[in-house]
Amino acid sequence: MPCKTVVTINSNGRQSASFIRVASAVGWHVRAQMRDRNGIVAEELSNLPNVTVFIGNLEEPKLLDGLFKNAQLAFINTTHWGDEVAIGRALADAAKKAGVQHYIFSSMPDHSIYGRGWRPLPLWAQKFTIENYIRQIGLPATFVYCGIYHNNFTSLNYPLFRMELQPDKSFVWQAPFHPDIPLPWLDAEHDVGPAVLQIFKEGPRKWAGKRVPLAFSQLTPKQVCRAFSRSLSRSVRYQLGPIEIAVPVPAGYRQHLAALEETLGRKYAPYFGPDLEKDCPKMALDLWEGYRDIEEYAREVFPVEEAANGLTWMEEVETPQREVDLDFQGSC
Repeated sequence: MPCKTVVTINSNGRQSASFIRVASAVGWHVRAQMRDRNGIVAEELSNLPNVTVFIGNLEEPKLLDGLFKNAQLAFINTTHWGDEVAIGRALADAAKKAGVQHYIFSSMPDHSIYGRGWRPLPLWAQKFTIENYIRQIGLPATFVYCGIYHNNFTSLNYPLFRMELQPDKSFVWQAPFHPDIPLPWLDAEHDVGPAVLQIFKEGPRKWAGKRVPLAFSQLTPKQVCRAFSRSLSRSVRYQLGPIEIAVPVPAGYRQHLAALEETLGRKYAPYFGPDLEKDCPKMALDLWEGYRDIEEYAREVFPVEEAANGLTWMEEVETPQREVDLDFQGSC
């Protein structure tokens, strides 16, 4: 494939950074927008070959004009910094004006559209609004829907994916998900980039207008905990329960978690919505077979990320592994 110029935004986030690494490695020119160069990921990406960093806010029209001028491709993952919908529309308009040939947008579902009494998840519904706008203006676009990041897990006191370390050195993950209903999983850092690159290579003739569920496995919470248990050689238990918020979080994220607990937890709505479940994980596996599964992540990456956060549990004496499978109402 001839050398291409591709635009990314929020480029030190996991999705964009994953793509930038592989695009740079194959010789594509990357224009990578960041808010600043702070952090080790921003520093790493700034030093990659073929990467030009654009520092600035996405609300600035001049920045957008420079980003997209003469670019052929764009991989866009908006965030809730600022007015996400307004920024998403402005990005699409700039890409359309510049004649971008293939625009890949990282979207998510709006569960309320299915008429089943499901509550929309606010931070996801905004992405779906942007997706609809991109379709309306006729931009040749593909929409990737990312599963749950392996990298979300932490023993720090954050909500939803906390692996809480116990006095006996075991872990407990408490969440509102049904313990026996599969969820879609993705190692964002390792696997978003190769999958997105393949979509670009196959082009808009094949992919324009399509939604792609990016998840390489469908695992229940019980199965996730068993994978962690095998990898860490210690007991890891799933516990059905409410989302505990023990640290300050933005109001918008708090509202998102409340909607998630109701829609995905109590009402068992499919993570991607009912339309994409049938394509998961086959569609992602057809794009990229070299994915990192959750057991490999738990064994090789989770302890490293924990150590980078100043945690030391992995240096302590481990207890014998115990796999636990209790009933629906308790730990499992």
